[in-house]
Amino acid sequence: MTQTSDNVTWLTQEAYAQLKAELEYLSGPARTEISKKIEAAREEGDLRENGGYHAAKEEQGKQELRIRQLQQLLENAKVGEAPADDGVVEPGMVVKIAFDGDEDDTITFLLASREYASSDIETYSPQSPLGSGVMGKKVGQDAEYELPNGKLASVRILEAKPYQG
Repeated sequence: MTQTSDNVTWLTQEAYAQLKAELEYLSGPARTEISKKIEAAREEGDLRENGGYHAAKEEQGKQELRIRQLQQLLENAKVGEAPADDGVVEPGMVVKIAFDGDEDDTITFLLASREYASSDIETYSPQSPLGSGVMGKKVGQDAEYELPNGKLASVRILEAKPYQG
């Protein structure tokens, strides 16, 4: 799990290991693979009209950007435990809320950094309007947050459980 606050990203040991492994792969074997692709494309001749060369260079640029992102993330990471199962909303929690107290209009999301977003569950950053509005609230409490149009929205916290991956 990750959670970001003032440039510090809190990670579980599992998340830290996963991101570190990704960094090691991208900066080692993946760099070698992309270099070979670029070299093979160069040998094909005229680089101005060589689609394979341009695609490999673009892939290399994206890969180097991800390497820099991971380095910065891990450099500012603090490894810690998953949040306590105490019903208090904090990063690393799966939160179920009801809009305007209507228990039929609900969403469930993971409150965490986008770095640990999963296709299994929607992820909201603790710095997002909704994330910052529910932060620190307990199950049963109401929270308000500002919508993009400047109006306030009200939600009720129905559940807050540690993310289990």
